Amino acid sequence: MKKHTINMVSAATSVKGQGVGSAYMEQVKLVREGLADKFEVFENARMAADITHYHTINPNYLLMKKRRCKNGTSVCYVHFVPETVEESLNLPKPAKKIFYKYMLKFYRSMDHIVVVNPYFIDVLEKYDIPRERVTYIPNFVDTDQFHPLTPEKKRNVRRHFHIPEDKFVVLCVGQLQVRKGAFDFLECARRMPDVQFVWAGGFSFGRITDGYSELAKVVKNPPPNVKFLGIVDRENMNKIYNAADVMALLSYDELFPMTILEAMCVNVPILLRDIPIYNNILFDFYYREKDVDGFVRELEKLRSDKEYYEQGVANSKRGNEFYEKKHVLQMWDDYYTSLLKK
Repeated sequence: MKKHTINMVSAATSVKGQGVGSAYMEQVKLVREGLADKFEVFENARMAADITHYHTINPNYLLMKKRRCKNGTSVCYVHFVPETVEESLNLPKPAKKIFYKYMLKFYRSMDHIVVVNPYFIDVLEKYDIPRERVTYIPNFVDTDQFHPLTPEKKRNVRRHFHIPEDKFVVLCVGQLQVRKGAFDFLECARRMPDVQFVWAGGFSFGRITDGYSELAKVVKNPPPNVKFLGIVDRENMNKIYNAADVMALLSYDELFPMTILEAMCVNVPILLRDIPIYNNILFDFYYREKDVDGFVRELEKLRSDKEYYEQGVANSKRGNEFYEKKHVLQMWDDYYTSLLKK
């Protein structure tokens, strides 16, 4: 049987330390290995494929779209919308206006759209993108790469990264941004001086990162119980999650962070800000609070109440099982097959 072709088009891995790159690598590997009997997968090929799947929105992609898609159909993965960019990058207003206009033009030019969170189907419809063109398929993380380590290996990881072995460790993974709740994370650390706080991630977009100047000062001279690891290579991230007792991502806005799925693979309790976008994707797999008072209260309870902590571990395990490989692979199989029929 002749295989259909999929051209994965992306520049996501050109910027280190961002979730879009992780999502791209996981999705390509999943389809290439899991659907090899049906599809031949190419990456950034100069070809007219049956399906051209765009993972980023680079301007040259739009210029080449007509040629690449002349014999097939186009798909775009939506990893951000104007609302999420607004709180991430500190750009001049004219530059933002131009960027947002181009972003939406790119999305509207696509035959089909994939979102990682059903919440954004309504958001895109607000921008005149018909909901019938939009499909929800969640992110995915391979448990071969992210998984729990033995207690001895966890101790070795802490020693390697100079994280105290006897401390309760609260981890955040993500770009250092105001949107990611960086200042609330630091305030929690100030209120809990006997707890070790660790941030894995840095300024992937340099000085245009929102809050760069103030955050850079803190990174240079952090509080005694806060450790900034900077951007960590993906092959070392499983170790970082295993060094933590809790994963706390206090973002004000997200789509579907890969970091949450990665932490769930490691079975670490998850603490998030209580925002609507998680309701239809994370259900009861995590603990939630609205502000610093609540975050501190939850962290104290997780540290002192063993039964409550073990419930958080169980919740994380259930989340990992819900987004297991076979289920998400079947969604991609059904989706790509339906595009060919259309």
